[in-house]
Amino acid sequence: MQDNKKSVSVNLTLHNLVLLLIRGLNFFNFAQILILVCMALNTSLNPHVSVDCVIFGFNRDALRLLLIKRTVPNAVTELDDSYYALPGDLVNDSEDLNQAASRVLHELTGLQGIYLQQFQAFGDPTRISKPKDRSWLKGVRQDPDARVITVAYMALIDSKKVQLQPGSFSKEAIWVPISEIPELAFDHNEIYESALAALRERIQIQPIAFELLPEKFTMADLQSLYETILERDLDKRNFRRKMLNSGILLPLTEKQLGVSNKPARFYSYNRSIMEGSESQYINLRMEGTFTLFQ
Repeated sequence: MQDNKKSVSVNLTLHNLVLLLIRGLNFFNFAQILILVCMALNTSLNPHVSVDCVIFGFNRDALRLLLIKRTVPNAVTELDDSYYALPGDLVNDSEDLNQAASRVLHELTGLQGIYLQQFQAFGDPTRISKPKDRSWLKGVRQDPDARVITVAYMALIDSKKVQLQPGSFSKEAIWVPISEIPELAFDHNEIYESALAALRERIQIQPIAFELLPEKFTMADLQSLYETILERDLDKRNFRRKMLNSGILLPLTEKQLGVSNKPARFYSYNRSIMEGSESQYINLRMEGTFTLFQ
């Protein structure tokens, strides 16, 4: 949380500066003020560029979104803030956008090397105009009025692998089913909805849905995932044929245990099929759906 700690130290530094002014000045106070001002100005966070991460997980036939509850670090009183938000942060001047998004994701989940892809930028001039957003920004930013352009990333995680680690700007991190998404901070509802649309498009042209599943899964597990994301029923025979013909599944010898009906075979994702391909795309389009890649 190096960058967040720098923002916190800036706010504490300015707070200490105000205390010195109230107590009156002497030579030593003046020297302290010079040091504090230098500390306040020594921040490497870009105040105009941020990243926000839309993190999807899947569990028990439900697609879920990872949200944080905001807080002001080291605040004297608790911030009255009922908004949940997408995880995000300002970009450090020494890192690129991908590195910033990876940092945010790692700090919250402890995971690295997971699927993370940029999908859109958001820069509406009014995106930070909500009163509660304004109050929160005044507690954590040197310049709460600065216009911020955010670059949004979509991450896909097997939620069973994640042990959530709320950071210094979040007092809580929770998985919320997409059918129960509340009003979010800033323009995060718009960002989430754009990410969901992008996910529905991309699972039909890229084999990325497997990132939401465990290492081994049944055909029924995979179809349930696709039906949940696309919000529609899919023909069982057509789905099975589409997946098997694509070459992206590796059949395992292992089958289900302890089930009353016929045990289903387990499969795993054949990652090598895309590693040796010149194209990033594969035709996984489901019947009755539209994608840009027909």
